[in-house]
Amino acid sequence: MKITDTLQNQFELKELELNSLLEVTQAINNNLPEASLYKIYNFTLRANLSIKKLALYVLQEQESLSEQWECKTNFGTNTSFDKVSLPQHFLPIQKISYVRDLDEPSLFGEFDILIPVLHKERVLALVFVSGLKKDIDASSTQTGTTFIQALSNIIIVAIENKKLARRQLAQEAIRKEMEIAQQVQQFLFPKNLPRQPGLSVEASYVPHYSVGGDYYDFIQLTTNYFLVCIADVSGKGIPAALLMSNFQAALRTIARQTMNLKEIVNELNYQVMQSANGENFITFFAAIFDKESRKLLYINAGHIPPLLIYQNQVTQLDQGTVMLGSFQPLPFLNQGVIYDLDDFLLFAYTDGLTETFNANEEEFGIERLEQLLTQQASSELPSLHQEIFDTLTEFNGGKEYDDDITFLSVRVDTSQLMQG
Repeated sequence: MKITDTLQNQFELKELELNSLLEVTQAINNNLPEASLYKIYNFTLRANLSIKKLALYVLQEQESLSEQWECKTNFGTNTSFDKVSLPQHFLPIQKISYVRDLDEPSLFGEFDILIPVLHKERVLALVFVSGLKKDIDASSTQTGTTFIQALSNIIIVAIENKKLARRQLAQEAIRKEMEIAQQVQQFLFPKNLPRQPGLSVEASYVPHYSVGGDYYDFIQLTTNYFLVCIADVSGKGIPAALLMSNFQAALRTIARQTMNLKEIVNELNYQVMQSANGENFITFFAAIFDKESRKLLYINAGHIPPLLIYQNQVTQLDQGTVMLGSFQPLPFLNQGVIYDLDDFLLFAYTDGLTETFNANEEEFGIERLEQLLTQQASSELPSLHQEIFDTLTEFNGGKEYDDDITFLSVRVDTSQLMQG
């Protein structure tokens, strides 16, 4: 009779455990949130095994390399273990063990058994329990620890899968965002740059990420006047792309209304302040050339100074104002003027070019760039740009660039241009 009762109890316990696992599986299939799964886990163990004390520690994924363990459920203990850090000496445990054999006298001494939860030989969770029979080899206790281990594994792996699914959705959202930003950015750049007798324009753009914050443009204002510009917006991704898109639209609209550079820059600064609310800024350089008077007007709004190569001399174009979007109105605004330009090369770029580093942490720098441009000043612009990239690659050992790199070259021969 006693043996029959024991078998009956064991059968009922097994049936109870199977029903519990089925309920948990259904809860997982119903896509219940993480907090609800932990509540079901807590209730199932307390109701089915009559466990007196439990603390479940779960490995949390971190952006850094360090691991962090967090107590996700805790009941019946004298200490609130959700406020207690997991001691490091428990982490290597991969088999069911007595706590007293592992722990120095500490708060965890009120538990009897430690049950590790593994997935593909990696410990995902540690379950501290008290209330099962002391004899860890007894069949009933083995049944209890096995059930706890199985239930914990199901719950933890399900939560890990939910996290993985969330990460995949987030990555897909980021991919879509970057795809949209790329499309927006492609519309910013002029499709056709002039290559005609007396006027040649070439641009190169290499984003550090799939979407950068650089912009360049060429606008033929009238028969005698054209405008070239380069800009760099703070920030990346869709916000930067949208801000620069608004900036380009504003520039092209204003340039149809006036050729006064000061008016253009003041209005652009106002537009950036309105669009970015002071959270982003834009460095900007714009120049207008009058082929009839051979005069170049320019304003540099906080941008790295472009270089003018004329009669074997290099001039940095640094007259202007502060970056756009920082102050309204602009605190000062100076316009640079260069007269009597016949045959010249204007080279504008973003700081990713000169701030490329080699293996010795040396910066490419303005001096190397000026020397290269002086030597190659008479080269065709596509060849010049290729030479710049080849020199940069040799300098940094072929590593990926640390920032966006954009440069714009404008070569003018006034004698040929006037004939056109």
